[in-house]
Amino acid sequence: MRYLLGIDIGSYSSKGVLLEESGTLRATARRKHDMRVPGPGLAEHDALQDWWEGFRTLSQQLIRENGINPAAIAAVGCSGIGPCALPVTEVGEPLRPAILYGVDTRAEAEIAELNVELGAAAVLARTGNPLTTQSVGPKVRWLAKHEPDTFRKTARIVGCPSFIVHRLTGRWVVDHYGASCYTPFYDLAAKDWHRETIERICPVDWLPEIAWTTEIIGHVSREAAAETGLAAGTPVIAGTIDAASEAMSVGVQKPGDLMIMYGTTAFFIQVNADLVVDPRFWAAPFLFENTWSVMGGLATGGGLTQWFRKEMTGLSDDDSSFQALMEEALKSPPGANGILMLPYFSGERTPINDPQAKGLIFGLTLAHRRGDIYRALIEGIGHATRHNLDGFAEIQPARSIYAAGGGVQNPFWTQCVSDIAGIRQNVRRQTLGAALGSAFLAGIGCGIFAPEDIDRINPIESKIAPNEANRNRYDADHAAFKALYANNRAAMRRSTVS
Repeated sequence: MRYLLGIDIGSYSSKGVLLEESGTLRATARRKHDMRVPGPGLAEHDALQDWWEGFRTLSQQLIRENGINPAAIAAVGCSGIGPCALPVTEVGEPLRPAILYGVDTRAEAEIAELNVELGAAAVLARTGNPLTTQSVGPKVRWLAKHEPDTFRKTARIVGCPSFIVHRLTGRWVVDHYGASCYTPFYDLAAKDWHRETIERICPVDWLPEIAWTTEIIGHVSREAAAETGLAAGTPVIAGTIDAASEAMSVGVQKPGDLMIMYGTTAFFIQVNADLVVDPRFWAAPFLFENTWSVMGGLATGGGLTQWFRKEMTGLSDDDSSFQALMEEALKSPPGANGILMLPYFSGERTPINDPQAKGLIFGLTLAHRRGDIYRALIEGIGHATRHNLDGFAEIQPARSIYAAGGGVQNPFWTQCVSDIAGIRQNVRRQTLGAALGSAFLAGIGCGIFAPEDIDRINPIESKIAPNEANRNRYDADHAAFKALYANNRAAMRRSTVS
């Protein structure tokens, strides 16, 4: 029996999966970590403690607790949060905490600066992506301006999967999907780094080599084997960013397939037959040659429910707390008794791309209860999701929509999205997410699986249909939701914390 090991490094935890060559799920494991928020608009991870320690301990645990011969693991795949900017030395030692993806909005001034310097239209035309808080390039410019000593010592700028793959194999590699998020460094038409642009911000050789996601790019070294429990010489694929790996885990592969990922932030990937560039969203090659994708994401999602539980309720950090909140919210009718919430508590990514957007709870009275507010929070995420899906539909109508991520375990959240957006969602048997996708991609990389095998390995088990009785209510609320942001956008720029 051969196995595939997949490990994903998320915002608040790492997850691991052992998949048998038959496609049967053998074992799973999870390790929690924190996302550090040292100030408003800042979000960081410790690459050694959160990323490598997560990979290392989960690998050891899955092998040891399941009595697996390490030599029976045919290949390893890793995914991780992204895009991130981690400066490291030539030997891979982190020089500071990793600056995380779009939830970290510190480089707003550098985005404006680079738009003037490079031309916003030229950046969009060449990279398929506008410069936003999701982009790596402005964060590297921020590093040069605000931490010059660190910048001077830097030998590489890498993201989470590249960091793990280097620890395993000694090679610095990023897949095409991940490289496209290094905006404005990646040339979409050439599918290569754009040297002239990079040299305005940092040396070209700071960036990893580019490969396709399932390419075997190296093998586990003796040093890495000693730390992870893997056998030296085990093949390692390039891997990818977590959202793309998650999309693979639920079968998003063909043009018109769309994933809604219910995670710490909500994320969307739609596969297209052709390259589509739209200033509201992000474009990238998908995981295989001659495939394309358009992507979007909220700046919050499950992270906002975590904030609400911790800061506004005093409830403990366990599953029963969210069960209690959901039961209270279900007692509130659709529309939350007149409360509307803008979920822009960390700015917002697509489609408004506004790092200065702010969260807003509108319509409160003394008659409202906690359940009304929690329902408004979930509905606010639902309206922000619909705002994205409406834009995606203008590009290409979705053929099939798949729900993915840990939030799928929250039926109240997924039903609200179906009701507000008027969509049907497919739910696969396994919602383990990116770790399963990474194991599956590793299986493709070593020739055990073909992409279409996902329908056998992880079949559709249920569908979420919209409740048409709520349609008129939510259509009216959605118009009010968009107006609430438009009418308060200027005021949000005056409310920055000093």
